[in-house]
Amino acid sequence: MKKKTKKIFLQKKKRYLKKIVGTSKKPRLSVFRSHKHIYAQLIDDQSSETLAFSSTLEKNIKETILSTATKEASLLVGQSLAKKAIQKQIFSVVFDRGNRPYHGRIQSLAEGARQEGLLF
Repeated sequence: MKKKTKKIFLQKKKRYLKKIVGTSKKPRLSVFRSHKHIYAQLIDDQSSETLAFSSTLEKNIKETILSTATKEASLLVGQSLAKKAIQKQIFSVVFDRGNRPYHGRIQSLAEGARQEGLLF
């Protein structure tokens, strides 16, 4: 039964990701959320490279927040990533929420990136 579930999950993921493609002008902002941390990165899918990244494991974010699994920490990660993107002359991105609902910490990360000037 596990193989069947995994196969269905991978088919669903493939269907979701074929609609979202990042280019060098408009990279993909990929978000991964675990129970304790949140990670975000800007990916150029054409050249298969990461342009910028940020997470709650960074020293400056870890020092300012008590718990890394909060909306406030996600907001800081989004702001940090947006600052790095703007330094690299990236102003517009495609948001990839990783087939998770746009709610809670993922929504907070997106709002933080928008506050600093990224366009979705």
